[in-house]
Amino acid sequence: MKLRLAKPGTDFIFLFVVMALVSVGLVMIFSASPTLGLRLGDSYHYLKRHVAHLAIGMAALLLGMGLDYHYLKKYATPVLLAVTAMLFMVFIPGLGRSVGGAVRWIDVFGFSFQPSEIAKMAIVIYLASVFSSWKAAGREALKIILVALIPVIFISFLVLKQPDLGTTLVMGGTAFIMLFLAGVPWAYLLTLGGLSGAMLVILSLTSGYRMRRIIAFFDPWGSPHTIGFHIIQSLLAIGSGGLFGLGLRGSRQKFFYLPQHYTDFIFSILSEELGFLGALGVVVLFIIFTIRGIRIARFARDEFGCLLAGGIVSWIALQSIINLYVVTGLFPTTGIPLPFISFGGTSLIVTLFAVGVLLNIGRRAES
Repeated sequence: MKLRLAKPGTDFIFLFVVMALVSVGLVMIFSASPTLGLRLGDSYHYLKRHVAHLAIGMAALLLGMGLDYHYLKKYATPVLLAVTAMLFMVFIPGLGRSVGGAVRWIDVFGFSFQPSEIAKMAIVIYLASVFSSWKAAGREALKIILVALIPVIFISFLVLKQPDLGTTLVMGGTAFIMLFLAGVPWAYLLTLGGLSGAMLVILSLTSGYRMRRIIAFFDPWGSPHTIGFHIIQSLLAIGSGGLFGLGLRGSRQKFFYLPQHYTDFIFSILSEELGFLGALGVVVLFIIFTIRGIRIARFARDEFGCLLAGGIVSWIALQSIINLYVVTGLFPTTGIPLPFISFGGTSLIVTLFAVGVLLNIGRRAES
């Protein structure tokens, strides 16, 4: 990737966009979660937890801004090994926690976290480290690919076993984009893309629940009370919002019609309450986030910073696109949150730390 120079300093437009998205998330958790919180005896249960996660996330953002991001390169491999160990721990009885048939969380002393969310950042750091070091040494592209992708494939396999195809797709897509950013020849990229596509088809055809989701994607009304229920309720929520929405806290779908309405499908509730204009505003914020993030990557002072910023932006943008496609019926249902907005402690904290690193890279750009 060609580096260009810009004046150093904090990108306040980028920071404003992130704070706007975080604020939207806070308001939507306030609006969407009380119905489910009442089951636990406190209508603000999830809002309180989200505020606590947000406080930790803001501290993580400041940490990301303050540290020298080159330390991330130094510890890229140990962090990846630690994340791999945590992904193994998910399957240990007494440590791993199952929710809805998926084993994705670790419970320790009353606290829970999701290692696969940490793995996204760890993979980006590792790939940026490998690509920048090997490229500087003039090594062959095939060797770079093997050294970089073997650990990523292994981690993706562990995440897939949880099962979590959505996160696996985000990891794989981010790795592919980083290969492109690193200048890997097109012949290798096309080969990897073809192999990945074939593997995705095989995984879909050999899994009962994935096949059911694909069937629901093509014909949700064929099974409106079973496999098509999620997407039908999501589309009903989005359609009910019209142009201006039903008003904040006016959603009807959050009353136990739409599953995961405060996590993976929170954009559906947002569209119902704030309407097309509110939903469009959030999409525009994500577009600006991506454009400003790409700008930070372009003006990074070194190859590692360039690839690290590019990887972070690719991961968050790709995850946002997949989530928005799912809730609008343009992609089969996958269980991934909408960055900055969905309820989810580990996701919010790790994403805000990544934003801090991005701002850090922008501040250290050469003048």
